[in-house]
Amino acid sequence: MRGSRSIKAFFFDVDGTLTSGTLILGTEGEAYKIFHAQDGMALGLAHRMGYITGFITGRTSDIVRVRAEELKVDVLLMGVKNKVQAVAAALEKYRLCWEEVAFMGDDLNDLPLFDKVGIAGSPSNGAPENLKKAEFVSRRAGGSGAAREFIEEILKEQGRWDEAVASFYSEMQEAPARQ
Repeated sequence: MRGSRSIKAFFFDVDGTLTSGTLILGTEGEAYKIFHAQDGMALGLAHRMGYITGFITGRTSDIVRVRAEELKVDVLLMGVKNKVQAVAAALEKYRLCWEEVAFMGDDLNDLPLFDKVGIAGSPSNGAPENLKKAEFVSRRAGGSGAAREFIEEILKEQGRWDEAVASFYSEMQEAPARQ
């Protein structure tokens, strides 16, 4: 992929990218979202390897906040109307430029970021406009490991995937046994 060597940050839309896009609502509002464990593993590896990780969503959700905390996501942007402005502020904070960002999104509201970032990706079930504009189209659907495939591909192109996997094994060997 063009520009994969310069990537230092991974940002993801949530609904339809990190989840299937299915919203299970109850009378009190949003109740559940389903995340894929392999996406979480890859996000954790990217964070461990020093990449900035971020979630950006138009919705506000305690579930997304909990998932972001669990994965030690660096940037959590919720209730966002203008994704370009929100990410630009995060880039300023971390002293990154647009070319250093890989972003995956599945729908029309993500397209403005596609025009700005170094690498734009879409799950296989993204909107036709996203699939056409994306430099990377996952073989997997949103919420089914698309984010994992995106991160893994970029880390492999940077020659860092084996290092990331090894870092996970090292951490597991150092962890105390649970009783």
